[in-house]
Amino acid sequence: MSSKFSMNVGIVGATGMVGQRFISLLENHPWFNIKVLAASARSAGKRYGDLVRDRWAMTTPIPPAAADMVVMDADADLEKIASMVDFVFCAVDMNKEEIKALEERYAKAECPVMSNNSANRKTPDVPMIIPEINGAHAAVIPAQRRRLGTKRGFIAVKSNCSIQSYVPALHPLREKFGLTKVLACTYQAISGAGKTFETWPEMVDNIIPYIGGEEEKSEQEPMKVWGALKDGKIVDAAAPCITAQCLRVPAADGHMAAVYASFETKPELSEIKEIWKGYSGRPQELALPSAPKQFLNYFEEADRPQTRLDRDLEKGMAISMGRLRGDTQYDVRFVCLSHNTVRGAAGGAVLMAELLAAEGYLD
Repeated sequence: MSSKFSMNVGIVGATGMVGQRFISLLENHPWFNIKVLAASARSAGKRYGDLVRDRWAMTTPIPPAAADMVVMDADADLEKIASMVDFVFCAVDMNKEEIKALEERYAKAECPVMSNNSANRKTPDVPMIIPEINGAHAAVIPAQRRRLGTKRGFIAVKSNCSIQSYVPALHPLREKFGLTKVLACTYQAISGAGKTFETWPEMVDNIIPYIGGEEEKSEQEPMKVWGALKDGKIVDAAAPCITAQCLRVPAADGHMAAVYASFETKPELSEIKEIWKGYSGRPQELALPSAPKQFLNYFEEADRPQTRLDRDLEKGMAISMGRLRGDTQYDVRFVCLSHNTVRGAAGGAVLMAELLAAEGYLD
């Protein structure tokens, strides 16, 4: 399939941590070629390598081609950017109303937007896609185009990084056994706040029991992921009932979750493990470039998954689970892990774009 697609892309919000992750992931991508790097007016006109030299947060060097690019103004140069690329990835640091307005302007300029931002996640005709789970929600895009008055432009978003660790593990169980209630406690890395230990030294030897807005997202966003298309909108699922607590912990990358779940029909633990092992989605079927071969991975060891050991499984695109057992209050409990800036952010958006390209939405 790799010869079928050759697309020029822009990264809007290229100087932030997720923007940097997009650049590192797309350096040798077989389908997508970085054509434009865009950021705020204060960064515009400057060489990208000079802008981020002292705050490059990736473990790999700045790709030379990106380092030499002159950054454009994401707002003032919007029409020009839209004319240069097939679509944009968006990961900007602005307030929600500004983000919504900017993403709609790109869409109305007939430039599809693959958004890492939360601003449009609640918009009923904007699909919020975890590719292995609800890629079919892309079918709402024609309705969104009618609302926006576009032929090609639209907005698609990826979900919150924290739910990417546990919703994939729960999804195939929900389908088979009827998921009724979930308790999720997440332990989230500092890169989720766009930080490193160098820029946030007070996080060393520390835990903060609050991440603004995160618990609400963790409780509400899965309902849209599990929702249904009706009359040109995505209607949230009615079940399960989810409660969440989200803590910031001193890990560089990787969001872990302790999950408790109950079902209409209580599954055997062996059944759950077999379902996880056998589960795959449309990205695996299509052999998309960024798709992990094994999406869900269960560790039998009592002390796995571990953040440092397992966050990079399948280049950070796989989900890890472990410690599955019974519980006194719920049917089962387990832990799970995902790489928050790869699967949970830029990598998830790249995979979403690959899926939408393969399914014809970026033609």
